[in-house]
Amino acid sequence: MQHRIVVLGAGYAGAIAAGRLAKRLHREDVAITLVNAEPDFVERVRMHQLATGQELRPRPFGEMFAGTGVELRLARVTAVDADRRTVTLQDTHGTGSGTELAYDTLVYALGSGWRDQGVPGAAEHAHEIAGRPGALRLRERLAGLAAGQPVVVVGGGLTGLEAATEIAEARPDLDVALAARGALGDWLSPKGRRHLRKVFGRLGITTHEHAAVTAVEADRVTTAEGGTIPAAVTVWTTGFAVHPIAGATTLEVTDTGQIVVDGTMRSVSHPDVYAVGDAALAMGPGDKPLRMSCASGTPMAWQAADAIAARLTGGKLPNVPLRYFNQCISLGRKEGLIQYVTADDRAVRAALTGRTAALYKELVCKGAAWAVAHPLPVRRRRVVRRPQETVTAVEATGEATAEATA
Repeated sequence: MQHRIVVLGAGYAGAIAAGRLAKRLHREDVAITLVNAEPDFVERVRMHQLATGQELRPRPFGEMFAGTGVELRLARVTAVDADRRTVTLQDTHGTGSGTELAYDTLVYALGSGWRDQGVPGAAEHAHEIAGRPGALRLRERLAGLAAGQPVVVVGGGLTGLEAATEIAEARPDLDVALAARGALGDWLSPKGRRHLRKVFGRLGITTHEHAAVTAVEADRVTTAEGGTIPAAVTVWTTGFAVHPIAGATTLEVTDTGQIVVDGTMRSVSHPDVYAVGDAALAMGPGDKPLRMSCASGTPMAWQAADAIAARLTGGKLPNVPLRYFNQCISLGRKEGLIQYVTADDRAVRAALTGRTAALYKELVCKGAAWAVAHPLPVRRRRVVRRPQETVTAVEATGEATAEATA
């Protein structure tokens, strides 16, 4: 009987995990099912480009996973029963009462969406670019704006910086502004902050610093100080909220709904469940939680896939520390900023700027998409554990020892 591995969500983390597992386990021993609502891979790090009218290369999963043994199931996940080891699916047309899919090992990678943070009017009036549907809606709205109309990007993080500069470069006829809760790029090095302000000035972007937005209306946003900023279009980029399904299960989750995992990305409450990407709370260097990002999700996927393969085949558990090296920020198509960071994601003095940084960021984006369809080739190993086998006391002791040294 094949060991049934079900991967929920085919963003960067889920798709990479599925492909990596297919490369590490013998095809006769496992059945790998990748569940996703869309038939194409979405390059989430490029949604600001899609919103400004740029065409992105289609990446159908049918082509990406052809010949790998990964079965794509087009459906939406409506529930997970972690005790019965089943997930409930509904086809992408939203019809039918749902079907159950059983698993022996589950990789939960449903990711996150935008978060309005409960700000009045944000859900009704603001646009988001956390996914393709939102980016396409914003694209249509921006295309209908006349010259001189104001666009306000709310949020001074990486997504906000990229959105504001992309819109200002693509539509220099619009009045683009960014509202940030703190100072512009306050987490960057001095060199990084100087370059950011230089690019914002060149693109004519108005910056409202220390301006927390407390309300959104159809034609303006209101700040905590009581001031207003005109906005024909408001783009909301203040953070992400995880998919709510995990919070409705018996899995141990945080207050924000992230699944609590150990160093191998395995659920601390259900050993047959692994969580990767934005859906998981994993600890990095300095015992700090990894931030929601592609930079975190990719190594988390590697760690989970290698741990699953090791446990099923009797191999050695992975012992690769999860750490950061840099933050890659596109500032339009011609400018970029690569901020080098410590292992726990704090900026250091060194930074790469300008056209070279833009090319660097583009290579990172292309490399991330390429890695989804091209996991590193390794020798496939045979599964030695039976699908329904429980972990014996001896096995558990051995794994605890291995994880303690990881």
